[in-house]
Amino acid sequence: MKKLLIGAALSAIAFSSPASAALSVFACEPEWGALSSEVGGDKVSVYTATTGAQDPHQIQARPSLIAKARSADITVCDGAELEIGWLPMILQQSDNSKLATGQPGAFDATSYVRLLEQPSRLDRAEGDIHAAGNPHIQTDPRMMLPIAKALAARFAQLDSANAPYYASRAADFEKRWSAALAKWTAQAAPLKGVNIAVQHHAWIYMENWLGLHEVVPLEPKPGVPPSSGYLAEVLQKLQATPAKFVIRAAYEDDRPSQFISEHAGIPAVVLPFTVGGTDGAKDLFSLYGDTINRLLAGLKK
Repeated sequence: MKKLLIGAALSAIAFSSPASAALSVFACEPEWGALSSEVGGDKVSVYTATTGAQDPHQIQARPSLIAKARSADITVCDGAELEIGWLPMILQQSDNSKLATGQPGAFDATSYVRLLEQPSRLDRAEGDIHAAGNPHIQTDPRMMLPIAKALAARFAQLDSANAPYYASRAADFEKRWSAALAKWTAQAAPLKGVNIAVQHHAWIYMENWLGLHEVVPLEPKPGVPPSSGYLAEVLQKLQATPAKFVIRAAYEDDRPSQFISEHAGIPAVVLPFTVGGTDGAKDLFSLYGDTINRLLAGLKK
């Protein structure tokens, strides 16, 4: 009798244990890890290679990242050369043919939206220029809708047995996201037409969404730290065309924006930039809610 009870208990445990995920996802940035979880649910296991406290351009190809890529079924990354300084090395060292360029296991979010600021000529002397265009699409939540749909289709291609599940998750996400998007857009109405300064020229998609007007970047060229002389030029531009506040990503050095804040007499607003960038940006939905709240608070200071 005792053996029967033990056997029954073990059978119950085995039956009630969640099935292992069908797909292993290597997400390059937190926003794509969060979106993968929204679309994939319990059919995917998601490893996110970076955090909100890191500059996604400047990542080390650590052995731990290589090991994770070696066992992944798909990479979900930004693309458009954002990860060019580290991802190719990881993929090469992982020797995982599933993730090779052109394979179903290589998913670049920027392939499914229209990129802005595509350069007419390439000259690295002009700073951190991306040949395909500005890659920071996650600053506009409208981008998530076509990308989520494409990601669900890609998951279904790799895991056809669960295709209906991914389609259902994507449809539910679209419904919830569209409602949230309408709410955020309405809340952000006071920001339309507001002049801002930016520490790094990474916010063009957010500016287009909200109608913000970028007066001046605090970098002389993208990715080039400003000198004291250049910051003096920025102050002159702000005297001629005042900005309401200066923004920076949470991972960026705060000194340039604090300098401008103190000398121009405008608030310095820190934005999460991605999931986990601030305490309030805990997931994909709260990322944009926290962003809007911080921008609106900047208007009141």
